[in-house]
Amino acid sequence: MGWFRKSEEEQLLKAIKQIGFRVTGVDDSKSGNPSFAYSTGFHDLFGQPEVIVFGLPMQGMAAMIGRLSDQCREGLRMTDGLQVTGLLANHVCTLRTVKPENIVDDYFHFAMWYRQRQTGTDMTDAFQIVWPGAKTGLFPWDAECTDEVRALQPALYESGRNS
Repeated sequence: MGWFRKSEEEQLLKAIKQIGFRVTGVDDSKSGNPSFAYSTGFHDLFGQPEVIVFGLPMQGMAAMIGRLSDQCREGLRMTDGLQVTGLLANHVCTLRTVKPENIVDDYFHFAMWYRQRQTGTDMTDAFQIVWPGAKTGLFPWDAECTDEVRALQPALYESGRNS
């Protein structure tokens, strides 16, 4: 977990000091994977897991995480399967628990580094914000959901029937 520069560590710590958390965006499109954004600092700020979202424009994903942080400040307690309004215009999103084997450096690099730095322990929990298809309102686990919506959101959560 030590592949980023000292200045990046300092920027992360400065952002967290200023607003309590930071959103990191990862443009993975050159490798053929969907881009994603994740939080660092939710654990300290809210006593709740970090969050990740995939497959939308970077600014939109950052805004979704910011809106979720506002709701957490107002008392929202994240749970698996919780439907959350106000993150994405005209759509309800669902929070899903990320499986422990998917809490990896490729997805949560800074968050994992920060948790280890702050607590001396590994990051063991996270939520994925899952959004529905714009036209159908269906989630990736819905039978009639489009392949495009599924491809843009890798299922880091336990997927299966009626997920």
